[in-house]
Amino acid sequence: MAEIKDEAALRAVAHPLRRRLLDALRVDGPSMPSALARATGQAVANVSHHLRVLAEAGLIEPAPELARNRKEHWWRMADPRISWNPADFTPEAADAADAIGLQRQLDLIRSWVGSPASRDEPWGTSAFATDAWMRLSPEELAELGEEINALFAKYRGRPEREDREPVFVLGRGFPARP
Repeated sequence: MAEIKDEAALRAVAHPLRRRLLDALRVDGPSMPSALARATGQAVANVSHHLRVLAEAGLIEPAPELARNRKEHWWRMADPRISWNPADFTPEAADAADAIGLQRQLDLIRSWVGSPASRDEPWGTSAFATDAWMRLSPEELAELGEEINALFAKYRGRPEREDREPVFVLGRGFPARP
């Protein structure tokens, strides 16, 4: 797992387009800037700039062995799992990175909710949303998080198959009041 300890790397993650680029590389694997530009609706030069920022932060790396000629520049995730501890950063930097991540999650949820695919079989009845109010200590919340991460790890990285699609799963736990 890539553990972000550097504020420049955290700032690299805290950008909407760079989050989308990381998601595309996670889901679809190595890619070229032109393909990522098409997938995100951005100019190739803009995507190339943001890929360089992610590379400087150590989050992605070149994949030269995939190039068929000297003009092709392929990129891949250095590690598909990225984490950071908010305590390692200024509150402003940690909050900004978390806000971008939350916005990305909300955007993905909004694109699903109300879409025709959300009502069609088989995904319409397979998709789920869940939440719960619990009374937990900080230690119990940490234990729950570890169990959820272990469950995610069980399903992450499964090989491609005809019946498998990219699926976004969200889990968060935090103290709150109704």
